[in-house]
Formats: sequence, C-alpha cells, structure tokens
Amino acid sequence: GFKMYMMDRCNFNSSELKDIEYIRSYYYNKIEVNRFDSDVGHYVGYTEYGVKNAELWNNDPAILASDRAAKETYCHNNIGIDYSNV
Repeated sequence: GFKMYMMDRCNFNSSELKDIEYIRSYYYNKIEVNRFDSDVGHYVGYTEYGVKNAELWNNDPAILASDRAAKETYCHNNIGIDYSNV
C-alpha cells in the first residue's frame, strides 16, 4: 500500500535559537513531497502534488505562523533538555 507521513526535525550545533533550523517534511510513498524550513520561512513542494499543497499552505497565515513558531516551541525547548542531560 501507499503511506503518507510527516517528520519534524531540528538541526543544530548549539542551544542558541539563531543556530537552530526547524524542518517539517511530508512524505508520500517514501518520496518527500513538501518541506517547511525555518531558514526559508515557507513551504516548498517537490512534486506536482507537493507544489499544490505548498501554495495552499503558504497562503494561510495561521499555518505559516504555527510552523514558524515551532522552531522555538518544538526545537529550542527540546534541545535545552538534551543539552542539560549530556
């Protein structure tokens, strides 16, 4: 069968917010179709389906605001926990 899934990840080399990159990727059948990158600030589509989704999501200020805030709420908080445990 076919699978669609989403993955959130944080790329970092320090616990400083400016050094953190938040990425949310959507995959369909093992192929990345969409990506939100906090360094870019909006969605990018990699397939025909992904381009349509990116256009829809980029025109919704609530979706973009939520994903832009995830860098701090998702990454920064968890990275602080990781660093304190090391």
